[in-house]
Amino acid sequence: MIIYPAIDLIDGHAVRLLHGDFNHVTRYDSHPANRLAAFTAEGAEWIHVIDLDGAQAGEARQYALIGDMAQAVDIKVQSGGGVRSGKDIEHLLGAGISRVVIGSLAVTDTDQVLKWLEQFGPEAIALALDVRYENGLPVPALKGWTQSSGVDLWSVLERYPVGMLRHILITDVGRDGALTGLNQELLSEAVRRRPELEIQASGGVADLDDLIAAKAIGCAGAITGRALYTGRFTVAEALKAVAP
Repeated sequence: MIIYPAIDLIDGHAVRLLHGDFNHVTRYDSHPANRLAAFTAEGAEWIHVIDLDGAQAGEARQYALIGDMAQAVDIKVQSGGGVRSGKDIEHLLGAGISRVVIGSLAVTDTDQVLKWLEQFGPEAIALALDVRYENGLPVPALKGWTQSSGVDLWSVLERYPVGMLRHILITDVGRDGALTGLNQELLSEAVRRRPELEIQASGGVADLDDLIAAKAIGCAGAITGRALYTGRFTVAEALKAVAP
């Protein structure tokens, strides 16, 4: 299982949000490249970088910075936030990003995203399906987690035929940044419904047991942020915990 240390960017600073709320921001690094270098030195092979300014605004804002970060160290970068066009995807891939994350459009404009998957290939794109619970169902949130999509996660996944999509991130926004543990029930259901997908667990990782549980469920990866920033464990310890 791949461990993806997370760097979320607001105004060029590495931050973490609580429950996806832009009013509850903790700033950690004014020079996120240093954090990236540290994660790389500890053995990370992938990093998850999101432009939260872009996600909130609905347009790319910090891709130049992310591109510089991607080229500064020998690590694969998965990144998004505000991706709205094929040009955005081309720009990120051209800047050295290995995989582009698409959020809101994965729900609101499936036809366009399917065209991008065909154009760029399933390895170059990951869908970020960040959910809140409404009437007991996981419902993707849009525009930096500020709006409800009004459609449940399982219905969204049905729009993507087997073979067209490979990588998805599933985040329980209610747990994100709260160190309350992964939503194992949600992840287990996703793996059961779409076993062919490379599912990345996200939202609430608190300790190494969460990572071990994600691997046992069948997740291909896990994204972790605040637990690393607050010293719950290191990247090296995380990698050791999920090693074959």
